[in-house]
Amino acid sequence: MHEGVQIHGSSGQPVLLLPGGHVSATGFYPGFIEGLIDDPGARVIVHDRPGTGTSTQKGTLAEASAHLHSLVQELGMGPVVIVGQSLGGAVALLLARDFPDDVAGLVLLDVTPINDATAAGRTEEAVRALAAVETDPEARRAGMEARATQAEQLIQALGLGDEQAAALRSIVAVDMGELAEAARGLGDLAAAFDASDLPHGIPAAVVSADYPEEDESLAAVMRAHERLADALGAPLLRWPGSTHAVHLDHAAESLDVIRQVTRQAAATSGTTR
Repeated sequence: MHEGVQIHGSSGQPVLLLPGGHVSATGFYPGFIEGLIDDPGARVIVHDRPGTGTSTQKGTLAEASAHLHSLVQELGMGPVVIVGQSLGGAVALLLARDFPDDVAGLVLLDVTPINDATAAGRTEEAVRALAAVETDPEARRAGMEARATQAEQLIQALGLGDEQAAALRSIVAVDMGELAEAARGLGDLAAAFDASDLPHGIPAAVVSADYPEEDESLAAVMRAHERLADALGAPLLRWPGSTHAVHLDHAAESLDVIRQVTRQAAATSGTTR
């Protein structure tokens, strides 16, 4: 039995919510659970895979797709629509590649570009470097304070509601060592990832943050998102002013996209409310 599995709703197309980084899925998508139960009448699965969130089990990124496959099989609720933000989106893509029969649809919210070995490797290295610096307690405190200050500035600039603000504060209160462990192997996985192995034509959407194109590293991420959308045969969406936390600063738009994909998946599989 998998630990810490929460299932919300009694019927309808199952939707699995995967958070970014290594944080808990609980509270990561404020309002999405209730919104999906209300419309289109989905069942929502919340679960922290080993090595993340509140899980007491050890686990690696390389093991993530096999773990989620066993979860879907155990629950007997597949295929599921998978919603993944950032590193959670990369996990969703690994599951779709490795176990396509488990996946009824995909919503990728500013996904970590696992289809770009250079960008993914750069991300892993950056997180590992920060973790190395923050092994010093004073450096860790300074880093957390800096991230908290940036979060408060973003909350004010974007006018986030209370639930979205609380979620962002929780996300930035990150232990960089734990995040580095959760991202370990990302570069190697990206080097072996071939987007042509993804199921083409399933209900899906790729949402990319509104990054400045003059920043080449961020432009590379957006190009990777474009290639993912092409591989999946899915629309690429980019809302003005959206950030990496697009599920918080454009919550209504993100929820609407998830609803659309969930409806399409339910129609395809014949799932009813």
